[in-house]
Amino acid sequence: MKEDVATVRTFAIISHGGAGKTSLAEAMLFDAGATTRLGKVDENSSVLDFEPEEVKRKTTIGSSVFTFTWKKQQFTLIDTPGDFNFIAETKTSMQGGDGVVVLADAVDGVRVQTEKVWEFATEFGQPRMIFINKMDRERADFAKAVMDIQNMFGKVCVPLQVPIGAAESFKGVVDILSGKAFIYGSGDSGKFEAADMPADVADQAEQYREAIVEHVAESSDELLEKYLETGELSPEEIKNALRASIIGGKLVPIACGSGTGNIGIQPFMDLIAECMPSPLDRGEIKGKNVKGDAEVTRQPDPGAPFSSLVIKTVSDPYAGRLSILRIASGTLEPDSTVLNPQKGAKERFGQLLRLKGKNQEPVQSAGPGDIVAVAKLKETVTQDTLCSERDQIVFPAIELPPAIYSLAVEPKSKGDEEKIFSSLSKLMEEDLTLKLERNDETREMILSGMGEIHIETVVDKLRRKFGVEVNLKPPKVAYKETIKGKVRVQGKYKKQSGGRGQYGDCWIEMEPLPKGEGFRFFDKIVGGVIPRQYIPAVEKGIAEALNDGVLAGYPVVDFKVDLVDGSYHTVDSSEMAFKIAGSMAFKKAVADAKPTLLEPIMEMEITIPDECMGDIIGDLNSRRGRVLGMETKGNKQIVKALVPQAEVLKYAPDLRSMTAGRGMFTMKFSHYEEVPGPLQEKIIEAANKEKEK
Repeated sequence: MKEDVATVRTFAIISHGGAGKTSLAEAMLFDAGATTRLGKVDENSSVLDFEPEEVKRKTTIGSSVFTFTWKKQQFTLIDTPGDFNFIAETKTSMQGGDGVVVLADAVDGVRVQTEKVWEFATEFGQPRMIFINKMDRERADFAKAVMDIQNMFGKVCVPLQVPIGAAESFKGVVDILSGKAFIYGSGDSGKFEAADMPADVADQAEQYREAIVEHVAESSDELLEKYLETGELSPEEIKNALRASIIGGKLVPIACGSGTGNIGIQPFMDLIAECMPSPLDRGEIKGKNVKGDAEVTRQPDPGAPFSSLVIKTVSDPYAGRLSILRIASGTLEPDSTVLNPQKGAKERFGQLLRLKGKNQEPVQSAGPGDIVAVAKLKETVTQDTLCSERDQIVFPAIELPPAIYSLAVEPKSKGDEEKIFSSLSKLMEEDLTLKLERNDETREMILSGMGEIHIETVVDKLRRKFGVEVNLKPPKVAYKETIKGKVRVQGKYKKQSGGRGQYGDCWIEMEPLPKGEGFRFFDKIVGGVIPRQYIPAVEKGIAEALNDGVLAGYPVVDFKVDLVDGSYHTVDSSEMAFKIAGSMAFKKAVADAKPTLLEPIMEMEITIPDECMGDIIGDLNSRRGRVLGMETKGNKQIVKALVPQAEVLKYAPDLRSMTAGRGMFTMKFSHYEEVPGPLQEKIIEAANKEKEK
């Protein structure tokens, strides 16, 4: 069985959006005979981008898994999203792979989003291979793309292939180490002929060959000694050392081709078969015991105790929940019971499914390196561990980027609030960056995610999967009102209309309290001018009225009221009359006590590349922000600032455009501050217009 694990290759395909990850994956599947035609994203025939939201946008939104065979080896590829809106999906599903294929663009080189996913591969300790795609496009430039890659990721990135031609004349690739050329015919059949290396690429190939040999020679003292003495290594020595260098992350090979043109794909799959690690090459997997206080390890051995990590959850209103797991150790069979140690729950399932894009096929067993799916687990969600009950282990959950973009959600049909909550809860099971909360102050349901496209996609899924229609709008800012002056006023309510009347009369003194103190009420009545039983009614009248301030209808905070005087009528006074008198006194007092507006201030931490520093600081100043400090972390700068919430409601897309997608930020509520005078007038005017509506 261990021999079988040695032939397993499980890898994620990662990069920025639009680099052609899905097209490369589709070409691999077609050339391996796993599909009968070459799937194309632009023609909606992809077997990997099959969700209606992906077809509509022609982009990957959720990771897709496909297991197939290439030259007697089991390949499992994970096609990941490249758009920042879905970066958490990429990160969680990357945990399923033993290595990664990173795409670069032959026209645009490496875009910034690729930096982020490259960092994830570093975090997971995954070896990498780079594929320069779109060599058949106009302005494709292999040498320039290689330079771009080396500038961003270092000289460890070395070409193992060179292209034959470029743009319209691109017709194949040369394997630098063997000197063999693969010449492709017209069309996208993937058929090629082996030939000798063309003379016009020989110099370039020789230059890159020297770089490879130097790199692999440095992988051991023995080889280095031989290389320094003789200036050469045997093909066998190079081949073995190359594999070890790639698996050890000391060398990142660069290949090239065209996914949509189906050129150079088979030689690249051969490279994956030869040099991508198997689960055995990755070695033992570390976890913790259930208490989390001791390290536990598992060997990637079919005979070891079973353990796995859930890397994705798909929620379906009809089929129920589908959990996709990467097996770390042991063997899993259908109709089994496993343990979720985090939840302390036993989970039973029936069929064991192998994933083939949108299709699944039942299998009788699965072992280390396999990615399989099971249906209808009750407690388990993404990032949970499933293991044998007798030998427990917990794999650590990874840190996911926080939700940074929020919109208010309201049902299109009245009474659909509960349906929205329950449907979104199901979608939150499959998408860990999605957050839903009710803001009691603005009385809105707030949906937060990674960006505008992320939230729009969620709304599309709500409609398609659960039949729920919603409207989206910018969330209201939870302004508050307070006072700056001290006043003494009377609130008198007198009503006579035949029979028993209503009479309540109170005098209050109102003054401001320090920030965050809320509302305090003190009874200073002496001599029984207001009977005891009516005093709580005055307080209640104020407590109810403070939710609707006099400036713009926002709650009033941070003030105290002393009830100092008043009068009553033996027949006409009642609790209701004093409650009304209290609210009348409150409104009059606030209006006279220099009322002012307060706004929420957010504490932000913004991580950006060095070169964006000036733009970000200037932008924060224009948003009325206060920079608190800066610190350097690697080649990144972290800016800490306090900024009014009203100024950063759409900060996510703005930061993305200012930093070309390389900026990240987190944000949390800090405190309330007074709104500057000229802005108060605009806010009050807008609030009053809203009221009139």
